[in-house]
Amino acid sequence: MKAQRAVWGETLVKLAREDSRVVVLDADLATSTQAVNMANELPESFLEMGIAEANMVGVAMGMTTLGYRPWLSTFGVFLTSRSLDQIRVLVSQTHAPVRVCAAYSGLLNGSAGKTHQDLEDLATMRAMPNMVVLAPADEFELAAMMAWIAEYDGPVYLRVARDAVAPVFDESYEFKPEAVVRIRDGADVTLVSTGVQTSRTLEAAQLLAGEGIEARVVHVPSLKPLDVAGLVSELADAKVVVTVEEHSIIGGLGGLVAEVVADELPGVRVVRHGLADKWSESAPTPYLLEKYGLGPRQVADKVVEVLNGGNEK
Repeated sequence: MKAQRAVWGETLVKLAREDSRVVVLDADLATSTQAVNMANELPESFLEMGIAEANMVGVAMGMTTLGYRPWLSTFGVFLTSRSLDQIRVLVSQTHAPVRVCAAYSGLLNGSAGKTHQDLEDLATMRAMPNMVVLAPADEFELAAMMAWIAEYDGPVYLRVARDAVAPVFDESYEFKPEAVVRIRDGADVTLVSTGVQTSRTLEAAQLLAGEGIEARVVHVPSLKPLDVAGLVSELADAKVVVTVEEHSIIGGLGGLVAEVVADELPGVRVVRHGLADKWSESAPTPYLLEKYGLGPRQVADKVVEVLNGGNEK
């Protein structure tokens, strides 16, 4: 079991050895994001830009005009908030092949402070034209995604978690753009998750099985583009759908699923479970998972509440 940030740093070096166009631009957080691997092993492909994220995005876009394929390295919040204008105008509007890599994404950022948490990033980036939005479940899916991204000729937002989670896939996994992935069968309730929260959601389903509730678990690695027909197929026979995400319930996975259901399956009930519309707090991971209802036990309890006719949010 390896942390996504470690796999990100290792895979970048591999990609750069295979393709001289691959470069990493870092905003003074290489040790945290593990871009330091590139600095140590291929220093000619590593550019330290300092704490100047907006400028880093501009430089990256400029480098694409010379044929480079730049990967950005910093905490996600500094990209989706501090550098949003540059990403919107310079990267998205020009369809530049800049890889916007959001390290320390979501709620669990190692007590770095609530100012460094980003619980709105999927909503922000999903609404941006031309932007591919990806959230891998584990280290294996991340590596497979990065191999695909390396060949993609356009902008990508990649959500990278800080800490390791129990693997969902293995080394045989192949990432297929747009596709949704059923990772567990069940007929009593359908759980839809994304990113590393899928690992905890799968554990919740296993807890529910011990209580006589069989949950189908569907993983959505690509929030944009999305295989709408594939998602509809997974949800069409659902008694109730519960979306589970380490993100605000507004505009992220829950919003995406609700949009699809409203258009295609208006009779299906959707309950969104994630962060409520309020600012979070900074604390150790176990405390935050319990407080915000994202640990396996808390997710399982939420599902039981929903099945018993409880609150819809």
